[in-house]
Amino acid sequence: MILLAVQREVVEAALERILPAEGASPVALTSAMRYSVLAGGKRLRPVLCLALADVCGFCGNTAELAEVAEAAAALELIHTYSLIHDDLPCMDDDSLRRGHPTCHVVHGEAMALLAGDALQTVGFEILSTRPRGPAHVGTRAEAAAMVARAIGVDGMAGGQALDLVETGRTHEGEEARTLLRQIHAMKTGRLLAVSASLGALYAGAPADLRREVERYGDRLGLLFQIADDLLDVTADTATLGKTAGKDSAQAKLTYPALFGMEGARAELDRVLEEACDAAHAVEGRDGILSALATWAARRDR
Repeated sequence: MILLAVQREVVEAALERILPAEGASPVALTSAMRYSVLAGGKRLRPVLCLALADVCGFCGNTAELAEVAEAAAALELIHTYSLIHDDLPCMDDDSLRRGHPTCHVVHGEAMALLAGDALQTVGFEILSTRPRGPAHVGTRAEAAAMVARAIGVDGMAGGQALDLVETGRTHEGEEARTLLRQIHAMKTGRLLAVSASLGALYAGAPADLRREVERYGDRLGLLFQIADDLLDVTADTATLGKTAGKDSAQAKLTYPALFGMEGARAELDRVLEEACDAAHAVEGRDGILSALATWAARRDR
């Protein structure tokens, strides 16, 4: 996973370039934005984007690579916006994120709301302007549209709405399992899937390869969410960096709640096999993508 560590360093540098500078006006807003983005995190979405660009043969010059890294980092801004809003009292009402007090605890609810709004808009500003130049106009437009679909009514926002509606209800049977998969695919999976697809887009990958990349990203997104559901049960707050046991306390629809722990782990193993199969179609056997899928699945072990 050395390549991923290197790409994470590239992402951290890109984040500093695209975020408002420390002390920039209005200070209350930019401080809240920087606080949430720079609090840590795995940077999975931008790293995934860069990894797929590499696997799919990105061959731009140094300046274009730096701009693609900034576009990838925009995914982290958009992801962080969703976390800030998810933690608000009107949503999941959490006081801890990435091992630190949540944005609204430190900066107040109103400024946290604005910080999330601003991070989303800066993210789209970067996606619509990187990589620069007339040769990349179509790529920029497609990238912005792909991310918008992934986080809108049919993606992250819609998934969060379904999650809120279904929290506290009794669920059982195949209908509930279908609903659970839908929520996870929309709320978490689609932004992860589009992160992979963007890497292929920036590399100029052909349509058939992009379809395989999309399949891999979709399976990785579900894999990551099942592992998160399991970790909410098995890990402590210090390990998670957020409050452990909240899914159960809020009676959320999760894999352990619906399948039981052993059933959830069986689902995890099944999706891992599908993710590795998709990874092999993209890069052959025993590459970085299958290693990433295995890491995502084994975080609860």
